[in-house]
Amino acid sequence: MKKNFLLLLIFLSGFFFSQEYKPDILGNGFEQKTLNFPNDYEGKVTATVIRKKAESPTHKAVLYIHGFNDYFFQAEMAEKFNEKGFDFYALDLRKYGRSYLPHQTFNNVRNLDEYNAEIDEALKIIGAENHNKILLAGHSTGGLITTRYMKYHTENPNIAGLWVNSPFYDFNMGFMAKKIGVPIISGLGKHYPDTKIGGGFSTLYGESLHKNFKGEWNYDLKLKPNANGKVNFGFIRAIHRAQRDIRNAELKVPVLVMHSEKSGYPKVWNEEVTTTDIILNVNDIHKNAENFKGNVTIVPVKGGIHDLVLSRKPVRIKLYDELFRWLQEIDF
Repeated sequence: MKKNFLLLLIFLSGFFFSQEYKPDILGNGFEQKTLNFPNDYEGKVTATVIRKKAESPTHKAVLYIHGFNDYFFQAEMAEKFNEKGFDFYALDLRKYGRSYLPHQTFNNVRNLDEYNAEIDEALKIIGAENHNKILLAGHSTGGLITTRYMKYHTENPNIAGLWVNSPFYDFNMGFMAKKIGVPIISGLGKHYPDTKIGGGFSTLYGESLHKNFKGEWNYDLKLKPNANGKVNFGFIRAIHRAQRDIRNAELKVPVLVMHSEKSGYPKVWNEEVTTTDIILNVNDIHKNAENFKGNVTIVPVKGGIHDLVLSRKPVRIKLYDELFRWLQEIDF
């Protein structure tokens, strides 16, 4: 009996400790807390909420979700929101970044609904911390995830807007690969989710970002490597089905879709690497965004790269001007 009671105390202490904020790896006032969820097909699952509060108390907040082969490290973006009176929150989704566990496969997902648990929990936390006006935000795959989330989750009155940065609304491939190859792999993914295939982009993008190469940003190359390696059929299936699901979606909150003005397809290092989106086709993003139903604003960003907030400084200045102007226009 005493042994069982002791084990219960250990479990509960671990549970409650995991719910407390602790200093984050970014330092400088960033905090994080671990979220625990039921085991999935790989075993134990966690996600991580990262927070940085504005100087003064505020009812406004942002919840940001990163992209594929990524995690939250964009401290400048958080600080820009803080300066404008927003508390900033980000999620490292399960099997990414801070949330990755040794028994897991990076990025492994079979249905984007798997992420609803951590989004729901993060929104509960933000609401409980005295926020009633939340901007949901996402980059690339995070943009797809948040768009789809808003298609189905219209019941949260605290979500007042959606901002997506180069959302992954379609595969950047030729006609045959997109219309035949991806659907075939997606179909196979139902039965062979762990079969792997090449990830599809070069190291140039990562080299343009990290300060160890030709960029200005510092982040953990183990959590965001320049070459993403392979992805499994289950991931392709999850993305493909979500992309089809958001076609012509009706979105109940104001939406800002931002993407680079141009896509680039460099084989070697050149100016395109630092001035265009070399990951996605911006025409795909624009076309899909135009077909959404609702209050949708689309802003192409001249000189922007795939993650617009990591573009060159003059581009970032214009980007944030456009973003905060839009937030004022929708009375955020």
